[in-house]
Amino acid sequence: MALYVYSIATEGHPRRLDGLKGVGARPAPLRSVTAGPLSAVVSDISEEIRPKRRDLLVHQEVQERLMADGPVLPLQFGYIASDDDAVREVLDTNADGYLAALERLDGCAEYHLRVAQEDEEPLLRQILEDSPEARELNERIRAGDPDPQLPLALGELVAREVEARQESLAAGLVQALLPFAREHVVHPPTGSDFLNLSLLVPQEQKEDLLTAQANLVREIGGGVALRLAGPLPPYSFV
Repeated sequence: MALYVYSIATEGHPRRLDGLKGVGARPAPLRSVTAGPLSAVVSDISEEIRPKRRDLLVHQEVQERLMADGPVLPLQFGYIASDDDAVREVLDTNADGYLAALERLDGCAEYHLRVAQEDEEPLLRQILEDSPEARELNERIRAGDPDPQLPLALGELVAREVEARQESLAAGLVQALLPFAREHVVHPPTGSDFLNLSLLVPQEQKEDLLTAQANLVREIGGGVALRLAGPLPPYSFV
């Protein structure tokens, strides 16, 4: 029977799975497949698994339960193996790498920071104040200059300034938070975000990170939203 694979841990991890059911319309109990020093947490499945809300929540609950008792390598949602032997083969083949990764992640969790321009008005006003060229174009438009190129020129100039200032702010935020992380990954921004940052944070640095994030929110002021999520399974560092 096919298996849904949740995560990998050492054979000595407690893997407290009592009361947890797996993904799918007919969820099976969770169990372990062990090979040498490693174990994978799995459940039997007899269907194609799609990212439905219930199954996403189950996947996350399993990771959080396991993280509470020690380091794990959380797999992304949807990892399927053909059978127990296939899982054991992967564990055997990659044992050294998995053990090194588990040691690296020990005592850490992922924190995820997204930063977006929530209100552009303060930024646009600042650009008009700082840029003589933008200010001149804006004043000519407001005075009724009929040149049809003026709005386009002003729009392009402002767009370049917005991008440059957001890139500068994003770089500054990364540098401000790096002292609290063992590792970091900058992901491509999505939607209205201009920073999408994952931090691998040791437990002893958690409170310092939260304090630093709160201080940054106060320093930046209005118009920019900083959304910090965590502690999370360290997906970005597996």
